[in-house]
Amino acid sequence: MISNAVENFLKSIYELRHGEEWVSTSALAERLDHRPASVTNMIQKVADSDMDLIEYMPYRGVRLKPNGEMIALEVVRHHRLIELYLTKALGVPWDKVHDEAEKLEHVISEDLEDRMAKALGNPTVDPHGHPIPSKSLKVRKLSSQPLSGVAVGTTVEVVQVNDHDPSLLRYLGDMGLYPSTRFTVVNKEAFGNSLHIKIGDKEHSLGEEATRYISVAVVEKEAI
Repeated sequence: MISNAVENFLKSIYELRHGEEWVSTSALAERLDHRPASVTNMIQKVADSDMDLIEYMPYRGVRLKPNGEMIALEVVRHHRLIELYLTKALGVPWDKVHDEAEKLEHVISEDLEDRMAKALGNPTVDPHGHPIPSKSLKVRKLSSQPLSGVAVGTTVEVVQVNDHDPSLLRYLGDMGLYPSTRFTVVNKEAFGNSLHIKIGDKEHSLGEEATRYISVAVVEKEAI
């Protein structure tokens, strides 16, 4: 049996990779809200166990081994299915489902997971646009880029939004800025990198602290 703490630990490594194989202990400590020394101690204990879940290298960080990645993906699947179910079936706002899913992701059975997936039509993304691993734990790759790097005059579609800040989600929700929403970048301030965007006939301003957490795909002109 794997403890909830270890499952959270493995899931956090998976979510922090961002295309890289290794995750720094400082990034992991920030995500888990623990002191770096405590996280390093946990890393060493898990790495030295016979579960063969992670590999640790001082000054480089930690990476998942195949066994650890499979466990992480199973927890991620539970989490994202729960988020979508809470949103679609129960009407829980998208800024509240993350914390609720954190509590439930470790306790639902495989049977309940299957029933939720079937009831939702075997979905591929959660309410924030993040891919839901399939039953076989395969993950669909999404093509996107940070909104902060989009040029003025470009029309884009929201692909996903980071779900770890409820206040950001409420702020974006008030604008109607959800996954699949299309808008145009109309201006970028020279200092501060704030963006002015146009959704329909309304303009909004987004600071860099928001744009770096929004991933988008460029909409080709003929598709607009």
